[in-house]
Amino acid sequence: MHRPPLAALTALAALLLSLSGLAGAQSLDALYEAARGYDATYLSARALADSAQYKAAQVDALGRPRVALAANTYRSRVYLPQNYGNGDQSSSSASVNGRYPIYNPGNKVAIEQGGKSLAMAQADLETAEQDLIVRVAQAYFDVLAARDALATTRASKAAITEQLASAKRNFEVGTATITDTREAQARYDLARAQEIQAENDLRTKRIALASLVGKTDVEPRPLAQPVTLPAIEPDDAEAWVTTADADHPAIRKARLAYEVARLETEKARAGGLPTLDAVASAGISHSSGTGVLTSIPGSTKTATVGLELNWPLYTGGSIQNRIKETLALEDKARDDLQGAMRAVAQGTRVAFFDLQSGMAQVQALEAAESSSKLALEATQLGYKVGVRVNIDVLNSQTQLYTTERDLAKARYDVIVGGLKLRQAAGALGQGDVEAVNRLLAR
Repeated sequence: MHRPPLAALTALAALLLSLSGLAGAQSLDALYEAARGYDATYLSARALADSAQYKAAQVDALGRPRVALAANTYRSRVYLPQNYGNGDQSSSSASVNGRYPIYNPGNKVAIEQGGKSLAMAQADLETAEQDLIVRVAQAYFDVLAARDALATTRASKAAITEQLASAKRNFEVGTATITDTREAQARYDLARAQEIQAENDLRTKRIALASLVGKTDVEPRPLAQPVTLPAIEPDDAEAWVTTADADHPAIRKARLAYEVARLETEKARAGGLPTLDAVASAGISHSSGTGVLTSIPGSTKTATVGLELNWPLYTGGSIQNRIKETLALEDKARDDLQGAMRAVAQGTRVAFFDLQSGMAQVQALEAAESSSKLALEATQLGYKVGVRVNIDVLNSQTQLYTTERDLAKARYDVIVGGLKLRQAAGALGQGDVEAVNRLLAR
């Protein structure tokens, strides 16, 4: 009876599993957009960034005029000594008061700090967006890797089943020992256990992706065939480090924090400088009543306009010690900036060399896949002519399927590694999601 070759079984199993839900499969960018509206970590970061603009607007108000309305009304009764009589009195007043800071160096510095704090919040949001891209991509390709692992496990089990049947037939006709049958049976039982594990792993990876994007029955699109992985551009670690130093949101935030710390020192020094405000008020008051102590009845109108100077002459050393505190905090911010730059540079180099190693591993596994196929074909031929035993065939089959599984996983790791490299350099964005999406089957 004619049996399909092992390579055909592998391709067929992988094809059926990958295309089982392709009609309703989702692309990476579609799931990323879904995650942007569902992931709690990202939504929290976005809400915090939204609040920062209103906080900055509050600080901007320090340079604008303030107007307030004040009003009151009273009624009182006065009990006087005998022969003087008692008295009743009522009064009410209302006024509008305004103040405009003409010269206030502390407020000016605070307004500048507010703008930089807003930029820091935007850097945090950018970090959260890049983190979301990597998390979605990782979960996406974890599902594909688990799906491929299940496909190769099932194909391996099918091939072992065929080998087990062959061993039983050969034993029945007396051309093989019972050892071949028992070896094949042991491999089949192991393959069945591996299939159960692979099924559960795929189920777990699907749950993780679904919980990230807020969708059920998520089915990622597989890679387009033949798989062509993009090259590393630029292919130089130091070029990526230079990009990271200029663009990484963590470094940008640390620089802004250092600038805010320097401004805080300026604001502390401004605490000893004079301030000048323009003030104005307009009001009306009315009083009425009976008795000898009653004030002049009727309405009175008042209006004032002027300048108020406030110059702290002695604060008990508060301002001087505040300046010393901010100078120390300025040193801390400078050290934090240096630490951020070094950490980003190290992370960028590690991500670059990890990706470079992954690319080399893919090439090595592609060569290993080709040689494993040839080795299996030669082993199967040797088994037929009697120069190889059943265990040799089983070992060759295991080597081929393990290589195919590792190759698929290595390709996914390279794609995710490319995103992680761009994240490490602070250059990851929506365009990179679209670039990865173009590698997927349509």
